[in-house]
Amino acid sequence: MNFDSRFVPYDLLATLVVVADQHGRVIFANSAFEEVMEIPRRFIEGTSLLNLFVEKDFFENAINGARDKEFAAFRFDAHVKSPPKEDIAVHVILVPLDQNNDILIELLPLDKQNRIDKEERLLDQAQANKELIRNLAHEIKNPLGGIRGAAQLLEMEIESKDLIEYTQVIIREADRLQALVDRLLAPHRKPHVVASVNIHAVCERVRSLILAEFPKGLQVVRDYDISIPEFMGDVEQLIQAILNLVHNAALALSEQIAKGTGKITLRSRIARQVTFGKQMNRLALELHVIDNGPGIPLAIKDRLFYPLVSGRDGGSGLGLNLAQTFIQQHSGVIECQSEPGKTDFMILIPLP
Repeated sequence: MNFDSRFVPYDLLATLVVVADQHGRVIFANSAFEEVMEIPRRFIEGTSLLNLFVEKDFFENAINGARDKEFAAFRFDAHVKSPPKEDIAVHVILVPLDQNNDILIELLPLDKQNRIDKEERLLDQAQANKELIRNLAHEIKNPLGGIRGAAQLLEMEIESKDLIEYTQVIIREADRLQALVDRLLAPHRKPHVVASVNIHAVCERVRSLILAEFPKGLQVVRDYDISIPEFMGDVEQLIQAILNLVHNAALALSEQIAKGTGKITLRSRIARQVTFGKQMNRLALELHVIDNGPGIPLAIKDRLFYPLVSGRDGGSGLGLNLAQTFIQQHSGVIECQSEPGKTDFMILIPLP
């Protein structure tokens, strides 16, 4: 389609953009608008912009205000009509342009905006958690070594076997806490070893490890998009991150595995024009770990990636936190959607 060269940059944006003249007739709609709204732009160009919106009167007033230069930018929430599906809730940013009194309208689907806000909170929380863990682990480590050393010296001085049992308890518990501290610090100690990554080779490694641990009652289904290109990353970190997700899923499926109905799906896809990590990515790996378990308890759903938060008795609460840390070191993010019968952890990582 031929259109004014002024609008070419808008066609490269991931957000939905429409340009109208001062009377509200559509001059241009970008490719993102076509894709999301499922409306070919040739069908709306030349038509009244008011026909797109449920709130016609309100939008007409906004167009009049833009034409009269009553504001530099005007924001409001509205609903856009999309004949192939239900009306879409959007956040509208309306800006008068200098050229020919045209009007630029940017549409942000509210579910996408909410997702971006959620990801930003997640990244901020992860950074705060990282600093807290690192500082807390170092504060614990020094006195812990002193406690263990004192217990060993005390053991050398006493002769009663009963009392030696007490010193052994101190030493064992100090060692257990030391191991926990080491696990907390592990992601910050290991160097980031970058090499070419085939994500399906990583998934196959994880799949073989899980099936070796759960040989009966668990089905691990492959649903791969083989067109996904290789990318640069730390293979060991990615194996550990995905293994943590899959292992958690398998543990949550204990009842299903006992019945022989446990199922985990590893699904890979390419996502296009997707925003995460506070930036828009032209292409991204979208890897899902889906299980048919009972779902995540509502009480911990919003704190899932916090350290030491676990929905399982005896769980350390470190697996998901470490997985998120490793994926974030690849400029990615892990998101989760869960309901009874289906839990879906989705990994997003930028692709070249």
